[in-house]
Amino acid sequence: MGSFVAGLDATAVNVALPAIRGDLGGGLAGQQWVSNAYLLALGSLILIGGSLGDVFGERRVFSIGVAGFGLVSLGCAIAPSIEVLVACRALQGAFGALLTPSALAVIVSTFAAGERSAAIGSWTAWTGIATVIGPLAGGYLVQAISWRWIFAINVPFVALTLALVHVAVPAHVPGATRRRVDWLGAALTFLGLAGPVLALIRQPTVGWGSPQVWLPGLAGIALLAAFWIHERRTPDPMVPPGLFRRRNFAIGNAETLLMYAGLGVTFFLLVLYLQEVAGYKPLRAGTAMLPPTIVMFVLSRWMGRLADRYGPRLFMGFGPLLAAGGMALMLRLGAHVDYFADLLAPLVVFSVGLSATVAPLTAAVLSDADDSNAGIASGINNAIARVASLLAVAALGAIVSAHFGTLGPHRAADVHRFHEGLAIAAALVAAAGAVGLAGIRNPRREVHCADCPGGQLTLSSGAAIAARPVPASPTSEAAPAR
Repeated sequence: MGSFVAGLDATAVNVALPAIRGDLGGGLAGQQWVSNAYLLALGSLILIGGSLGDVFGERRVFSIGVAGFGLVSLGCAIAPSIEVLVACRALQGAFGALLTPSALAVIVSTFAAGERSAAIGSWTAWTGIATVIGPLAGGYLVQAISWRWIFAINVPFVALTLALVHVAVPAHVPGATRRRVDWLGAALTFLGLAGPVLALIRQPTVGWGSPQVWLPGLAGIALLAAFWIHERRTPDPMVPPGLFRRRNFAIGNAETLLMYAGLGVTFFLLVLYLQEVAGYKPLRAGTAMLPPTIVMFVLSRWMGRLADRYGPRLFMGFGPLLAAGGMALMLRLGAHVDYFADLLAPLVVFSVGLSATVAPLTAAVLSDADDSNAGIASGINNAIARVASLLAVAALGAIVSAHFGTLGPHRAADVHRFHEGLAIAAALVAAAGAVGLAGIRNPRREVHCADCPGGQLTLSSGAAIAARPVPASPTSEAAPAR
């Protein structure tokens, strides 16, 4: 519920931007910063949010994130000026940075290893629904009442979330040693991530050659390098370097980088292509993207449960390959797109592959970190996914899309550029699958075995034990199956 509210708000706001501009003014720049202030704060602070969950308890930090998100939503709803609204949106992003990694950390600390993928599958499904409901609910509220209700409607859902947390989420039990907050590391990672994110936000407006892009980008990279050096030397690092020595954690994040770079470009280019080349109206183009959300809602928990049973390796390998296959089928699209004949089947194939990947990938990354580092592990994975998508869209999607709509009614060159961009995105997703197949190892699990040394038998996920009868002893009529 908490993650659903945050996702709902993030997608609904885009629909309300014209109404906000008409009411509060601010021009195009004001509209951009209503959206970008949230993204900048969320992307810059998400690692800090994950670290705070590990230090102070994921339940407490999650509750603070949800409550703060609700209070600031009320501030957005009553904002008297565009400046106040932008400031409140930045605060929303800050509380979202507490909420998002802590939500996954709560799952890790609450569910046993054999149940986490299914639980994360449910979380993925319901947060994905927000991307569909957000624009629809936002459009209705703007048209029927006011854009302010997009923010105000969060408050009762936030209250319900806090009540559910109080009833259902176990309290964090501190360990024998209490970690300190790495404030210098927090400052370095905030400024280091803020630089590239700000550069990527400004790039479509001012271009790559502007000091507004390359100056914060280079400064951010330098600060991230200083952050990594600091983390290797401090006794209480925010990001323990040992995490990246764990195979599934490191490989899973590498797969996340490739996967979400490809996905970011795909969704960006496809929606743009349907409108600018195929001539779809915005609502029709948005509706055309429903299959990924619906298929993920139906399949994510089931795929997660299968990954719990058989291990994540095959899902993280063949899932991206199947998704890349669906993307390859979209390379047949021309300037005139019949949705049911041309696009629906490739989208379904793509969506099944995506559903097979997301929950097992997230669970594999988080399960390879111990519970005391679940928050920062989630923060790292979230940050990599968001920055990968932003970077890929800025570097590839913006360049390809800059040429759309310039070559007359047939737009053959536009189709070619779309195919080039989509082919690169498919290659990134396929490479993610190759990384998963080559690098991921199914975690071992222990099964009770009365006749084994120590009473435990260690198996790889998916291994099976066949029940077989034990030959009857001379002193008994029958022996039980073992």
